[in-house]
Amino acid sequence: MADPHQLFDDTSSAQSRGYGAQRAPGGLGYPTASASPQSAFLGDPVSNMAMAYGSSLAAQGKELVDKNIDRFIPVTKLKYYFAVDTMYVGKKLGLLFFPYLHQDWEVQYQQDTPVAPRFDVNAPDLYIPAMAFITYVLVAGLALGTQDRFSPDLLGLQASSALAWLTLEVLAILLSLYLVTVNTDLTTIDLVAFLGYKYVGMIGGVLMGLLFGKVVYYLVLGWCCVSIFVFMIRTLRLKILAEAAAEGIPVRGARNQLRMYLTMAVAAAQPLLMYWLTFHLVR
Repeated sequence: MADPHQLFDDTSSAQSRGYGAQRAPGGLGYPTASASPQSAFLGDPVSNMAMAYGSSLAAQGKELVDKNIDRFIPVTKLKYYFAVDTMYVGKKLGLLFFPYLHQDWEVQYQQDTPVAPRFDVNAPDLYIPAMAFITYVLVAGLALGTQDRFSPDLLGLQASSALAWLTLEVLAILLSLYLVTVNTDLTTIDLVAFLGYKYVGMIGGVLMGLLFGKVVYYLVLGWCCVSIFVFMIRTLRLKILAEAAAEGIPVRGARNQLRMYLTMAVAAAQPLLMYWLTFHLVR
């Protein structure tokens, strides 16, 4: 019987009984946790099939993109032209400044494939031309800044004009090779590499001109112009004239004379462009 003077019922015993009933039979007194939605999803065989199908689609898409990229941009060939190391860069720069001391200009082959540039100093590369072009633009900005003529528009004009001249050179040489009907293994990337080596001499001339004046600029640039002329003659004649000799064309034949004139014209254009792109940077 409840006490008539008690205002509230005593429910402590019922709560204790309920609390005890909610305990897990073998745990620490906490209710067992249900399985997470992630584990339930991964355990579903349908979801596993969907994930496998999605992975296969992603792999097929990546393969398709790689094929299309390699069709328009020869990534595999570009890797060959950037396969250089520090020793190769040093030897190549020495060859560009002092080509008179070099004797063997033949490109080495291994199983009808030219070896990587880091193993052959005569092989063309794109690392030195690319770095030289960027450095030339920076040096041009430095020269314009020392003369209080620097502006982003003028620097962009300097870079775009140098790139435009390079493009015109490549197109003119390709057209000339087609008109002269030269069968050569000289590719467009090879032409970009050989024509891009002139930026090395341009950098040297502008830097010496900024440090020691315009007289030193003319002396250094003149040396670099003669060096690049000799370098281009000895390099391109193996690519253009050697094919003529392999075809059995006489040395004094008309077609062979055209090939020789084309080689001389390409080599002679390099000093002219070197002066044209740098003379206004040194005052």
